[in-house]
Amino acid sequence: MMRSKPNHDHLADQTVVVIGASAGIGLETARHVRAGGGQVVMVGRNPERLQQAALELRPLSIAAFDATDTDRIKQFFQDLPGTVDHVISTVGGPSYMSLAGMDLAEARRHFGERLAMTLGIALYSRDKVRAGGTLLFIGGTGGRRPAVGMTVASALTAALPALTANLALELAPIRVNLIAAGFVDTPLSASLLGDQLEARREELRTTLPIRRVVGPEDVAALAVHIMCNDALTGGTYDIDGGQQLLPH
Repeated sequence: MMRSKPNHDHLADQTVVVIGASAGIGLETARHVRAGGGQVVMVGRNPERLQQAALELRPLSIAAFDATDTDRIKQFFQDLPGTVDHVISTVGGPSYMSLAGMDLAEARRHFGERLAMTLGIALYSRDKVRAGGTLLFIGGTGGRRPAVGMTVASALTAALPALTANLALELAPIRVNLIAAGFVDTPLSASLLGDQLEARREELRTTLPIRRVVGPEDVAALAVHIMCNDALTGGTYDIDGGQQLLPH
């Protein structure tokens, strides 16, 4: 199915920091920004993948570090010259663990690191993002339905929209928003599903109301829209192809 390309004219001459820019949704968002005439600062954990992405997109600069290291986040924003228009973080994946097999230290680490990273980006970028600019985070929709193994994921799914709404008030006039994605066909999904990936894709193609799988370009297009629409703040925007409408 052919889809029209989004209009990114509003990003011309703007600068976007993309955290998680070396693959998946982050890389696709950086591509959309560059296609719209914007500049990018690319952050990624894997130096080799980040360098490869930089060869394609010619960013203003790159920085390779683990975004769960809040001290490193602080240093990154302190060292960032001038102001930027938007910051998007696509870092973070789901954590599936049943109570019966739970490692409490691992559960604490996953939950705490995700919240601390989000707060750290908000705290340390607040003097670098222009008034009316955007902080944008990626969450998920899968944890909205209780299920065995979803305890930690569900807690994060509930926490991130509340955190986003409160940050929007505290950081105003900087805008803060959250994208809640369902299944997205990314390298992370491939690594989680392994040889079950194609079966999952086919299941979604036949059951989702949109009759196709959501890709990183879909999420990137939504991210760019949220950056460009300066009436949006404090919101959580779902993108799952209608996955939540399906029977459990």
